[in-house]
Order: sequence, then structure tokens, then C-alpha cells
Amino acid sequence: MKRKLFTAVLISVAGYLAFDYGLPETSAKVGLALERMRCGLEARTTQIGDVEIAYLEGGPQGEGVETIVLIHGFGADKDNFTRVSAYLTDRYHVVIPDLPGFGDSTRLMDANYEIAAQVERLHGILQAMDIKRFHMGGSSMGGAITIAYAASYPAEVSSLWLLAPGGVAGAVDSELFAEYRKTGKSLLIASKPEEFATVMDIATEKEPWAPYSVKHVLAHRAAADYELHKRIFDQLGSQADTGINAAAAKVKAPTLIVWGEKDRALHVSGAGILQKIIPHSELIVREGIGHLPMLEEPGQAGKDYLAFLDKLLK
Repeated sequence: MKRKLFTAVLISVAGYLAFDYGLPETSAKVGLALERMRCGLEARTTQIGDVEIAYLEGGPQGEGVETIVLIHGFGADKDNFTRVSAYLTDRYHVVIPDLPGFGDSTRLMDANYEIAAQVERLHGILQAMDIKRFHMGGSSMGGAITIAYAASYPAEVSSLWLLAPGGVAGAVDSELFAEYRKTGKSLLIASKPEEFATVMDIATEKEPWAPYSVKHVLAHRAAADYELHKRIFDQLGSQADTGINAAAAKVKAPTLIVWGEKDRALHVSGAGILQKIIPHSELIVREGIGHLPMLEEPGQAGKDYLAFLDKLLK
């Protein structure tokens, strides 16, 4: 009996690997759909003018239900928040868009991707989706957009969740920005698929598990986006010295700042600077974690965020 069970398991694993390696695009699509379902999310799209916005949505809706809007970072997409959403969708209405230029949303090749422009673009998206008041979270570039959004539209934002937000002026240069200032090359951009491993290395200390198919699809998409993302990174890099400090000083919403102590993309020294600037803020620095806390330890990140919301909403 045990031998038959072992053989059946072996055949199943071999079949899965053959599918995953042989048809990576199809396997990745199926795998992502199953993971989103497990985390209480569904993939949707909406057309806003000539731009199609892809987004994930889940959780209860209706009177008395709080909404959380989550914004991904540079070179990332909505699925950076999929696993942590498993801790949120039982109680909250969760919306996670792909910003234009990223993920499955429309690429705007000649658009302005500076933080202020993305804020206005995002505001238009949320207004079109009839999302008027919400808690807002953002990772890296998405964190900078979140801060600027709260400063520009304070009446819409109930609280902020900032996961290593970009653009904190006065922070120590990270490995990423030291290399960029020296060579003009961003370690978060892959010009060919085989360079995607370097992107993941700089972005995470504890790289989250993903099957071959998902890594394959992400690597090829990153390479296809090389020219656009290089242009976007250069636009963002030109703002690095002025940063988002002035916008952060205008934030009135209660704020949870989370930063990985091993962050190589944005130096953890930015955490203390930001906490001093934002009046009603608290800080968690996670030991042994890199640039993406919600991906590297989704369980802990989710529990910390729920605890923050519980205190806020009790």
C-alpha cells in the first residue's frame, strides 16, 4: 500500500513538473489563479479612457466594511500583495491595482511616471471605481505614491501602511542607489531574462518560493519591459534628492511604517527619518528581512497590519 502511494505521489509530482516546465505560461496562469483564490482575491479589469487597469479585489463589501487599497512598487505588480491579502480579505474589502506601466495594465510608453503624475493617475482610477474613502498601503515606489496621495487627498485616506517607501531624502545610500549613482544602472531592471535572478537578489533577503513557471514568466516580462522601466526608473531617480519628505510632513493619517533591516534596495535608515516626519506614526523594523516584508514574511506582515488596524478602528 505504501509503495503504491509513493508511486502515485511520484507520478503526480513528475506530471506537475512536466507541466510547469513544458508549458510555463499556462502553468503560471493556473498557479496564480489558484493562489489568488486561496487568498480570497479575484482578477478583474476596468477600462478608464484608453487605459485598461488590471486589479485584484476580494473580501466583503457593503455598509460598514472598510476598504484597503494596496499599491505595488517599481518593477512589481499587484501579486506582490496576494499572499499577505490572505490575512485581510476575511474582514476587509481589498483592492490591488496594477499601476499603468506595470503588471497587466496598459503600458504608456511616453507618459510621465514621476510620483505626482502617478498620484493623479491613481486618483482618477479610484474615482472611476467609486472608491471614496479607504486605508492605503504601498511598497517601495508604491509607498512614495501612497505618501504623496495622502498629502494631496487627506479626506480620502483613513490610514497608511508604508512598506519601505521610496524617496526618503537624507537616508544612507542603499546598495541599489550607490550602484545607480556610480554607473547609471539600476539593479532592479533586467535587460534579459537571466538577469531577473539579480533583481530578486537585491529585492529580497528571504526570497519567497515560486514555481519555475512563475519565475520564467516574470523574467521574460521584465526583459520585455526593460526600455520602459529604465525610463521610469530614471524619472524617479531624478527626484531622489528632493524625495517625499515634504509630502510626508503633510500626512495627518495614522501610519504604520515597516522596514526590513536587511533592505539592499532602500536603506533602513530611511525608516527613522520618516517616523520623525510623520506625526502619528509607528515603526516596525524586521530583522533578517529585505525590501519586501509582505512577500518575505506575509504572515507576520499581515498580523502586524491587522493589529495596527484593530487599534485604529476599535
